Amino acid sequence: MKPTILRELRPTLALALPMIVGQVSQMLIGLTDAAMIGRVGTVPLAASAFTHGVFGVFFVVGLGLLLGVGVFAARDAGAGRVAECAAWLRHGRALAIGVSVAAIGLLLGISTRLRWFGQPAEVVAITPPYFVLISLSLLPVLFFQVQRQFAESLGRPLGPMIIMLGDVGLNALLNWIFIWGHWGAPALGLVGSGIATLTARSLAVVTIALWLRRSQTFAAVRAAPRGRWAWERLQSLLTIGLPAAGSLLFESGAFAAAALMMGWLGATALAAHQVALSCASFTFMVPLGLSMAVSMRLSRALGEGRREAVRAIGFGAVAMGCGFMLLSATTFATLGHVLARGFTTDPAVIALATKLLAVAAVFQLFDGGQVVGAGALRGLTDVRVPTLITFFAYWVIALPGGYVLAFHFSLGPVGVWAALAAGLGCAAVSLWTRFQRLTTMRV
Repeated sequence: MKPTILRELRPTLALALPMIVGQVSQMLIGLTDAAMIGRVGTVPLAASAFTHGVFGVFFVVGLGLLLGVGVFAARDAGAGRVAECAAWLRHGRALAIGVSVAAIGLLLGISTRLRWFGQPAEVVAITPPYFVLISLSLLPVLFFQVQRQFAESLGRPLGPMIIMLGDVGLNALLNWIFIWGHWGAPALGLVGSGIATLTARSLAVVTIALWLRRSQTFAAVRAAPRGRWAWERLQSLLTIGLPAAGSLLFESGAFAAAALMMGWLGATALAAHQVALSCASFTFMVPLGLSMAVSMRLSRALGEGRREAVRAIGFGAVAMGCGFMLLSATTFATLGHVLARGFTTDPAVIALATKLLAVAAVFQLFDGGQVVGAGALRGLTDVRVPTLITFFAYWVIALPGGYVLAFHFSLGPVGVWAALAAGLGCAAVSLWTRFQRLTTMRV
């Protein structure tokens, strides 16, 4: 078994690295927007943070709904069924448009009811135009994700990675132009940032579409018979997508609820939570990229009929992910004070963030294990039970436990994070126990 694991590690890492860079690029776009808008003023920054908080929920759900494209395309690519791969791309694009239109309709409706969220009046007053622009960008974002997954499922992740890196630079340049009015453009402030983001995301999706259309790499896919429209394909995509969207929503919703509890504990607690979460979110991009890669590699291996490689691919990926998270855990535990000082000069926030990073060091291994485990099971098209596991871990263990530890045992913010660690640990152990059982049965 050991030599097989080592042999499968290289192709997994080769596929995962561009995906990891792509995920980090997504974060850099948000960080760039926040840094530039923050120079305009505190109120515009608050409006941006609120907008992206709402947008993020719709993005996560949309992303989950589209994850089946990569899984099914990878499986058919492994089996040499080129026409089937092309069909998954076409149906995935249609699903992306449908999901985007529905979500944008809801977001536009929300844009007229922002006061319901209880935000400060001065924030609500300037948010709607920016909120609408960011909402409209959901269509190119999700359409890009479908094409990105398709390319990655065929073992071509470098193209999307390069386009994403270019998008980061373009977004920064357009922000600089439209926020402050450079190169003859009007100075539009917050609205200018919205225009920049919508423009950059639209150009990115056009670029990846042209690459797929003209690259010789995909010539066989383009030449494949188009075939008929099949509602069964959409049903198959949703069979994977709906549980995956639910799982992602449970996780992101749990951390949003944790932030709400931190707010009940005061501004210092909320600020420290944001500092620690920013650090943990950044390191999370590595196992997240591995999760996407292992999902596609397992699906492709099944398509190729290499069932004997399934366990090696899965356990090799989790070992790699946990190895990286062990390094990040060591960093959080030993350099937490240094990391916290990079975000703020407030001594109280630094002290509390350092404690939270120490707890984060404990759950780094759990966090890496659970996300890679979810990806591995998705590659086996096992999604319903993992969704239930995620719900139980976050909404039965983590959140109630956090409330009890924080408010009844007076552990405060550390109690909230300790409960999150327990929930992540439960998810990691449960998901990998299921992978072990399924692969023992199938191989």
